[in-house]
Amino acid sequence: MMQAEPPRPSPSEADDLRRRRRGRNWAVMLVLFALAALFYAISIVKMTKS
Repeated sequence: MMQAEPPRPSPSEADDLRRRRRGRNWAVMLVLFALAALFYAISIVKMTKS
């Protein structure tokens, strides 16, 4: 039995979806860089105190 294809978004909806996804990707990237910088700073502080 064949399944029906899901409806495709209109070009403006597709652009909106891409824009929102790009925004989320930037937010995740910033959070990851902030965590990496935090861990780096914590390890530098721990090394200087020992």
